Amino acid sequence: MKKISVYTLLLAMGISAGCQKSLLNPLPASDMPDYIVFDNADRIASQLNGMYTVMKNGKFLGGKFQIANEVRGEDYNNELSNNVTLQATWKRIVGNEVQEVKEIWSQAYFTINNANLFMDGMKAKGTKVVGDSLSKIYIGEAKFVRALSYFCLQQLYARPYWDGNGAKPGMILYTQGHTERGNYNKARNTTAEVYAQILQDLNDAEAALPKTAPGTAAGTTHANWYSVIALKTRVYLYMGQYANVLTEAAKIVSATAPFVSPGGHALVADINKVYSAPYTSVESMFSLPFTGTSGDYPGTQTQLGYYFTPKSLPLQGNGEYSLLSTGIISDSSWKSTTDARRKLLTKVGSKYYMTKFAGPPPFTDWAPIIRYAEVLLNYAEAKVRVSNSVDAGAIALLNAVRQRSDATVTFAVTDFASPQALIDQILKEKHIELLGEGFRSMEVTRTGATFAARATYVAVPPTASNYIWPISSDELVYNKLCVDNQ
Repeated sequence: MKKISVYTLLLAMGISAGCQKSLLNPLPASDMPDYIVFDNADRIASQLNGMYTVMKNGKFLGGKFQIANEVRGEDYNNELSNNVTLQATWKRIVGNEVQEVKEIWSQAYFTINNANLFMDGMKAKGTKVVGDSLSKIYIGEAKFVRALSYFCLQQLYARPYWDGNGAKPGMILYTQGHTERGNYNKARNTTAEVYAQILQDLNDAEAALPKTAPGTAAGTTHANWYSVIALKTRVYLYMGQYANVLTEAAKIVSATAPFVSPGGHALVADINKVYSAPYTSVESMFSLPFTGTSGDYPGTQTQLGYYFTPKSLPLQGNGEYSLLSTGIISDSSWKSTTDARRKLLTKVGSKYYMTKFAGPPPFTDWAPIIRYAEVLLNYAEAKVRVSNSVDAGAIALLNAVRQRSDATVTFAVTDFASPQALIDQILKEKHIELLGEGFRSMEVTRTGATFAARATYVAVPPTASNYIWPISSDELVYNKLCVDNQ
């Protein structure tokens, strides 16, 4: 297969109209004189939707990014020994040429370039067509897409923020689009610089985007004020800036239970409803939608359901990864008889499988990217770290998440001998709550923990070279200023 630098990819214009209806034939960006696709409002709206379509490709946030972050952890067993389905990632032995290393890098930067080109087009012509107010919203959405993409890349290909306080090499920052082959040699920015760009984009988006009502398609599948704030709580948490997590979370979480946002985001009563149609619950702050229309679902061997769901009928996944009996499912505090989240596991023979994404081929279950439950747990952790106490408010947030699924459990101040004991419980709750949604590897590296040993594979400490991924070989070949991770 011919190697192509991510920066020579052309803008995927007009990929999808609302990610719901017929696909459009893309017009190569090099064939678009004077930004012709920004000549009318309908075309501009189509390009906006196309940004999300590029992001939800199965090689990125449509599945492969989440799967990679899950199977690097301690919860899954590789059943089929297939190199194409992330066996190297599961073994924690990836190299520059490994397929997933190259694909996630390429598709993430494709998404970033797409967002940049959209913003360039809006500035050149689109704003005059749709008007200043709508243009600001559209550009705000593009900045959210760019920020989320850079954040995701940082978690796999760069050292965590705590290592040198952001001084280590991060991603290569591009804020302008590329439409043709050229010399795009550019050195990596520092991690601190990348996070600064992420936050600048999110702050700009916060100022521009509306407070779209939760529980709607628009409020779930497009960036809006609430999803921006939710993502900011994640970003600041991963930077270790816990006071800023408190500031952001307080914007969208009520001071007391039941915890809700000003617009009505809240935990749904039954967590199982989050993962079933119509997928637009008030808990779902940002999700990537799929339909059965050709081209509007993840490609072969990139779908969440394909990897995690067993072959046993009526389930029709490929059973690539079962749940290890030594992983989080073995935790005795996660009650097997009373916790509703156990219903999202299915036993086949002696093995359990994660079945949050249980829809049949072509696997059109929406991919949850940000849920309100995560925000509550981010808030809880930050409260403890800032106060350095067994914080009652943090326990209330923890209880909200646990009791939604298991009313038999109530945590109390007296249950925790130290602030760290409470933090450990919050981290465990997040581990259980977000199982299968792409957080496990990110949480390990964020907290400086060791990747636990499993089966015949040894533990990976934070000092090990394979604690993070190497840079894609395609980038190293075509960008001579980019240096690999050591």
